[in-house]
Amino acid sequence: MRLRQLVAGSGPRITGLSVAVAALNSCNLTSPSGGNDPAFSDAPTGIYCSVKPEEIYTGGVGLDGIVSLVNPPLVPIDHPDARYMAEYAATVPSNPDAVEPRVVALLIDELELAVPLNILWWHEIVHLDVAGRRVAVTYCPLTGSSLAFDASSAPTRRFLVSGLLFQNNLIMADEETGSLWPQMCARAARGARQGTELTPIPVVEMSWEAWKARHPRGLIVGSRTQRPRDYAVYPYPSYERIDLVPFPLSRPLDRRRPPKERVFGVPRSEGGLALPFGILDKSQTAVAYETIGSQPIIILWDAAARAAAAFYPRTRDGQPVELRPHQRGFVDSSTGTIWDVEGRAIAGPLEGQRLVPYAQAHVAYWFAWAAFHPATRIWSAE
Repeated sequence: MRLRQLVAGSGPRITGLSVAVAALNSCNLTSPSGGNDPAFSDAPTGIYCSVKPEEIYTGGVGLDGIVSLVNPPLVPIDHPDARYMAEYAATVPSNPDAVEPRVVALLIDELELAVPLNILWWHEIVHLDVAGRRVAVTYCPLTGSSLAFDASSAPTRRFLVSGLLFQNNLIMADEETGSLWPQMCARAARGARQGTELTPIPVVEMSWEAWKARHPRGLIVGSRTQRPRDYAVYPYPSYERIDLVPFPLSRPLDRRRPPKERVFGVPRSEGGLALPFGILDKSQTAVAYETIGSQPIIILWDAAARAAAAFYPRTRDGQPVELRPHQRGFVDSSTGTIWDVEGRAIAGPLEGQRLVPYAQAHVAYWFAWAAFHPATRIWSAE
């Protein structure tokens, strides 16, 4: 039976945890036994994704109650249908409940695209057919996590917002089988496609002001979507300002950092690495070198863009780079090339080149990152 029929079918409306249990059980799914199912093993990424029925909660909206988008219009930043971003930004200084306007930025071939959080607050999943792939750009407002995936790796034509939550995180459902895909797990946790992993697409979450300044010819999602909302309004007033975590977590709240602080999280078999924005903010730019398995990576921070990103220390042509902070971004010690936080060479001998992204790293609220990566290490600048 499809998940749509289970959650949105006729008969009495089921609420609370029973929605999740009914959906899971009616799909003939079984919970992991003793944590031995390799599909739910914490190795090799060190992530907690052993999704048990009693750990799933409903957000109260039902399947597809929050409508994901498929190929919404993409418009230039000066188009009238992009005006909602300027309208929202103008309200932020005088509205204590508003948050900084941010976008999820993608560089795909020569396309410079951005999906504003203003769109994702209302739809949570945006599908874009670009470069021969269906890219699913996803954002969970409760966990502050932005990730993008190649939807064909599911495979699915469309991910739906299931209305269910694990660790407060968005659970997606594929349209064909109703399998459940917690966003921060990046794989199917329940259903016919259980254990199938999603191929990540690299994104950089950054401030709207920085993105539009650096991509004057870029395209953003326009306001004339299939299900238009008032995209100049933030629908979660004060959520970022309060420590409240709406739904129970599998473990006690990790108090090492403020619950709603943004962190840049890097999955690792040793438990993960979290780079808190509160620490990163002390530097205009920062470069951190880490190792994933046997592979070195570099993590870049740009305070002006309020953005972090992770890369392998080489260009797509295979040339190694060694970066350090610079007043214009980051400079390669061997060639003098200047790079930006999106991994683009913007001046010097390698201008036009790009770094190889480490696509699994992403932004999230601290409480959510720690719930999925309970053994995470917190990065320190010292």
